[in-house]
Amino acid sequence: MSIILFIIILAVLVFVHELGHFLFAKKAGIRVDEFGLGFPPRLFGKKVGETIYSINAIPFGGFVKIFGEDPNDESINGPDRDRSFVHKKRPVQAAVLVAGVLFNFLFAFVLNTVGFASGFPVAVEGWSGQGQLQNIQLLITDIVPESPASFAGLKSGDALQSLKSDKDKIEGDLEAEEVRQFIRDHASVPIAVSVSRKAELFEFSVETKIMQGEPNPIIGISMEKVASLRLPIHLAVLEGFKMTYFSAKSVLFGFGELLKQAFHGGVSISQLTGPVGIAGMVGSARDLGISYLLSFTAFLSINLAVLNLLPFPALDGGRILFVAIEGVTRRRLNQNITNTLNALGFILLLLLMFFVTYQDIAKLF
Repeated sequence: MSIILFIIILAVLVFVHELGHFLFAKKAGIRVDEFGLGFPPRLFGKKVGETIYSINAIPFGGFVKIFGEDPNDESINGPDRDRSFVHKKRPVQAAVLVAGVLFNFLFAFVLNTVGFASGFPVAVEGWSGQGQLQNIQLLITDIVPESPASFAGLKSGDALQSLKSDKDKIEGDLEAEEVRQFIRDHASVPIAVSVSRKAELFEFSVETKIMQGEPNPIIGISMEKVASLRLPIHLAVLEGFKMTYFSAKSVLFGFGELLKQAFHGGVSISQLTGPVGIAGMVGSARDLGISYLLSFTAFLSINLAVLNLLPFPALDGGRILFVAIEGVTRRRLNQNITNTLNALGFILLLLLMFFVTYQDIAKLF
């Protein structure tokens, strides 16, 4: 179910991204030959006007085939050359290329705004935004696989209500450190953990365990104090913009750190998370509730936008770099070189995706 949900979310994000390219290209009078979800081979296609709308077999991506974006003799010298991307002014080319990224940022902003207007989860610690926090709970945000908590039946999204042993009990407005200390104080003793799950109370018997790499006994949960925040529309727009901005800043910084570590040999490709790993995160967000899934989708949209801005061939950022170089030198780059670099970049991205997906699957076993 998580895989299916992830594919649906990815399809929506890719559709939004490619829609940006499509609309800007059409507005600029550029011919668009195909609008495809997924990568070929094609499963279904229908031509409407001059554009083929297609569904393709490989679900992890999508494309808009813009006439002249990968220049050839037809787009440069053919009868329809005036409607070719390559013959448009460079600011127009840059606008078409950046439109996909812009639409992903706008989509994240809309999701965040809708979330705040309808009731959005926020971390209590360090919150300094608008509005009043309500329904404050200590949530289980993650379960360690094959831990006492996973065997007992605890799930992500459970709200901790109380912990008790034969002699001790903590309940009420619990704090994460308070729970950790209670677990440490009751090593190898069964603990009755009471949680609220979808408005129902459940109790599980969990025994602490010292797991590999952990100095203290644990039950295998991650916790966070979370509240619900619902704002009037004008404040929701403001907080939606702020959350989108700070998320984009955080993602951009994260990519920068990753690239810096990779340059110095401090990161392994095996540490990266691919589609299968992200599908697991989608499943965890779904378990926490629809508002968390909405928030995570906005975060994925921002990740897709920032990734596409990287100056790597085949990505929007790489194509924008080529346009910028042409703008500075006042001459068109050799089409064979740019087309070859974009093709190689695309192949490298596909190989990276398949390798990371393999690593994700291997981790499951």
